[in-house]
Amino acid sequence: MTDHKLSRVIFTCGGTAGHVNPAIALAQLMHKKNPNTQFLFVGAERGLEKDLIPKAGYAFKTVHISSFHRSMKPAEIKHNLVSVCNLLRAPHEARAILKDFQPDVVIGTGGYASFPMVKAAAKAGIPTAVHESNMVPGLTTEMLEPFADRIMVGFESCREHYQHPDKVIVTGTPVRGDFFAQTKQEAKRQLGVDDGRLLIVSFWGSLGASGMNAEMADFLALEAEHEPSHHIHGAGASGYPKLLADLKQRGVKLEDHPALQVREYIYDMAPVMRAADLVICRAGASTISELTALGVPALIVPSPYVTNNHQEKNARVLETAGGALVLLEKDSSGQELFRLSASVLHNAEKMAGMAKAMENLGIRDATERIYQTVLDICK
Repeated sequence: MTDHKLSRVIFTCGGTAGHVNPAIALAQLMHKKNPNTQFLFVGAERGLEKDLIPKAGYAFKTVHISSFHRSMKPAEIKHNLVSVCNLLRAPHEARAILKDFQPDVVIGTGGYASFPMVKAAAKAGIPTAVHESNMVPGLTTEMLEPFADRIMVGFESCREHYQHPDKVIVTGTPVRGDFFAQTKQEAKRQLGVDDGRLLIVSFWGSLGASGMNAEMADFLALEAEHEPSHHIHGAGASGYPKLLADLKQRGVKLEDHPALQVREYIYDMAPVMRAADLVICRAGASTISELTALGVPALIVPSPYVTNNHQEKNARVLETAGGALVLLEKDSSGQELFRLSASVLHNAEKMAGMAKAMENLGIRDATERIYQTVLDICK
């Protein structure tokens, strides 16, 4: 099949950047292959996608769809009643979008907004594919498995979680191309951390970051005593002033410790991750993909605040492969994070083995694999 036959493509995604970014990466590749391809993104009216997608330059439409909460509090019951109404409206809205846009294929990349669009497309005989960036399928992917022509996953070990393993294709999850634009040494030189000391990079997602930043204050205070490594920490907009105050309280003046950088946000994430010798982080799907694609050892504290405990399940796959150490938040402290980090950084053989294990899991050409899978189902 020639590429030009993919002339109209619908992506449906939302909820988190981890769901939206793979869709944008694939759209960019499809546009590169055929500049005449038209794209339409469909998401929820209140989701993160309503901002991310227009910023990336793509047309965006919404369906009325929302999550269900398990709590029986009055506010949650009210929320669920709205969700039931939305569930009844969404199929009609999805069919109207399909009729208007006439896509060649509909690709879902996660989030509950994917459900009505992919299901409606499958019922209309339009080829469909779903990409699941988490190790274990979310509720939306589970519900769509009977309808989708292909389920695309990040790792071979994901296959066992599906009822139709014959539908499952291991493609990996797209990672931005700029992550590979430099060698590790070039990235270290750009960041000014090429004096022979190793580099720790740490950051937390928005969920539960305040507690973890408090632990990072203890961690950085321990480092300040000797500065054995370089360390770049992204505290987040809300956590940044508090972390600086916590460090001051511990007698740590960052201007006296140039090897320790605390930033509000790591804007240059590509070179920073490329230069890293150890990353301390959560276990969101995008982060997992970046770590494995770059082959960077990790110390992971999964967020306990996510649906279906996805992050711990993500982290355990890396731990089983030998690429990461996993510390649950309930067991975490600045001292324990420091101890575990030192156990990796002071053991060159261990660090090299973890890096190799990560590299073996990584799929650098994920976007191309997803593209080829989509072409196959459109034949």
